Amino acid sequence: MKSNTLTRDAASPVILPPEKTLLDMLYYMKLTRELEFRIERKLYRQGKIVGGVYVGRGQEAIAVGSCVDLRRDDVVCPSHRDMGAYLIRGMSLRTILAQYMARKTGATRGKDGNMHMGDLSKGLIAFVSMLGDNVPVATGIALSFKTRGQDRVTLCFFGDGATSRGDWHEGINMASVFKVPVVFICNNNQYAYSTPLERQMAVENIADRAEAYGLPGEIVDGNDILAVWDAATRAIQRARAGGGPTLIECKTFRMTGHSAHDDAGYVPPELFEFWEERDPISRFERFLMDRGFIDKSGIDELQRRINHEIDEAIQIAEKDPFPEPEDCLKDVYY
Repeated sequence: MKSNTLTRDAASPVILPPEKTLLDMLYYMKLTRELEFRIERKLYRQGKIVGGVYVGRGQEAIAVGSCVDLRRDDVVCPSHRDMGAYLIRGMSLRTILAQYMARKTGATRGKDGNMHMGDLSKGLIAFVSMLGDNVPVATGIALSFKTRGQDRVTLCFFGDGATSRGDWHEGINMASVFKVPVVFICNNNQYAYSTPLERQMAVENIADRAEAYGLPGEIVDGNDILAVWDAATRAIQRARAGGGPTLIECKTFRMTGHSAHDDAGYVPPELFEFWEERDPISRFERFLMDRGFIDKSGIDELQRRINHEIDEAIQIAEKDPFPEPEDCLKDVYY
């Protein structure tokens, strides 16, 4: 049987996004990295973060490249390494930082921590720790769009480990059977916590699993934001046109431990060295500079702007109040 898995060349697509989109991509990738650096390396270590911290250093191109051209009424189901999706969809820095510091002004008003947050007004669906669970949820959302005849699309993110769970397979199968407008995006960062990919699946690529369910599977370089943008754009267009779901596997690497308390001692050091040379932000900066979209001084100014925005948000969030004890009984299902 001929495989329907498509491997794209990691070189930039023939048609580039508009200049504004290119510069927005750089801004959101750099904003994501700096925000997560402050959260993990500063606030967490200062004892100001409540609960665990999970970041996506080295994976910023995936959420940003996929979400940058979504429409306002589309819906995103992020996972815990997709901070860029929250930022692009309009969740403020103050809200995100207050969420991590358990303040009343956080997205969950102090009831939950870190990336377990959402905002329906911004088309952001909160996820739970069983990371395959958002796949059937995303399928259900997309099915509702199709049933109502709405021109809307759902993007659903997850890691490689989620693809070995039963709920992932059930959700993918249902999405394909009903041809719902959803795009499934895998952050294949090579490790499910401490389990390397080859110890959790026998097939070579996650995208190969798409064939069993009759939907296209595509492999892209997850550290090339233009390759991600190109694949996501085509998959979103296909979904809007009634063609059904697509599975996009973004090959990347987790440049940290699973969480802030994990030193990733189980990862061979040479892997970090290999992937550091393929850093998505520095690659994209070189691309933009080589083509005259920005120069070194422009990049430095952008970093200063981002630093100022985050500094200001931290100062505000740290002054925000904690929830009152009785607030734990509000907005809770019994």
